[in-house]
Amino acid sequence: MSSSKMSPPVSLRPLTQAEFGPWIARAAEAFAAGMGPARGLDPATALETAHQEVAKLLPDGRDTENHLLWLAIHDGVPVGSLWISTEKPIPFIFMIEVLEEQRGKGYGRSIMLAGEEECRRRGCEYLSLNVFGNNTTAISLYDSLGYQVTAQQMRKPL
Repeated sequence: MSSSKMSPPVSLRPLTQAEFGPWIARAAEAFAAGMGPARGLDPATALETAHQEVAKLLPDGRDTENHLLWLAIHDGVPVGSLWISTEKPIPFIFMIEVLEEQRGKGYGRSIMLAGEEECRRRGCEYLSLNVFGNNTTAISLYDSLGYQVTAQQMRKPL
């Protein structure tokens, strides 16, 4: 199955300062939505925690060293975003976002492939990420792109 047939092409460009404020708010909300249930936090605490953790990761905002914050564009229209840290020996995807009105069109795959190509261009041999266990859509996408589980955290309600 050809990934280009299923994925409309996107280009990546750095977020502008004007785009960064709304983006970081969405990043914290998305992180809170996954992290809150995983950590057993109520929504308000999860959102507060997410804002704190994102702020620690990006102390200099969009200009934080070793963090690539991109807007994904298709035919001149923003369709999502991608945040990759290059701090570790293996780059790490902190967030991939497909804007709500653009979901279901194959942009998640396109954004991932564009990010992989950018990392390859920078000489990286691997790209890693974390996904919460309840995010079955993302897990399916990552599986289809060839990502493999390297660690697994488990929990049982008592």
